[in-house]
Amino acid sequence: MAGQAWQRRRGPVSESLLVLERRLAADPGSPADFELPLTAAERRVLRGRRSTACGRPVLLQLPREGALRPGDQLSDGCGAVRVTVVAAPEPLLRVQADSALALLQAAYHLGNRHVALELHPEEVRLLDDSVLAAMLEARGLVLSRCREPFAPEGGAYGEVHHHSHSHSDSHP
Repeated sequence: MAGQAWQRRRGPVSESLLVLERRLAADPGSPADFELPLTAAERRVLRGRRSTACGRPVLLQLPREGALRPGDQLSDGCGAVRVTVVAAPEPLLRVQADSALALLQAAYHLGNRHVALELHPEEVRLLDDSVLAAMLEARGLVLSRCREPFAPEGGAYGEVHHHSHSHSDSHP
């Protein structure tokens, strides 16, 4: 367990609040000391108290550089601790259809309502919502409930992607 690795490598774990202030460059070779399970909504909030998978209290004080993603690594101010963000399981609706067109129509209607969606070739997933479930069932879609990590598309209101448009890109 990641918390136990912390104890073996650096001594006993203090139950004091761990303040996470930095995002680290991706380094798959560096093992994490802790895992931080966050829901999709929590991954967009870069400030506040959370708990690691082993119950260690942490305080996020991160720069506003876009939403966190599963696999992102965070650290305290001096870089002594490495924490990996993981997607926490959430109650979801799994939406399936008899045809690709019916699934595409469902995604269109949900997107029109600004519903966060996780897209797959044969299904769409969204946070469990009884009103949306009734709408989808009325359209003849097949629904099932599950509890899994949720990784919705960024979309227009998700992560901010900075891009520039120079004059050389324009066409006469």
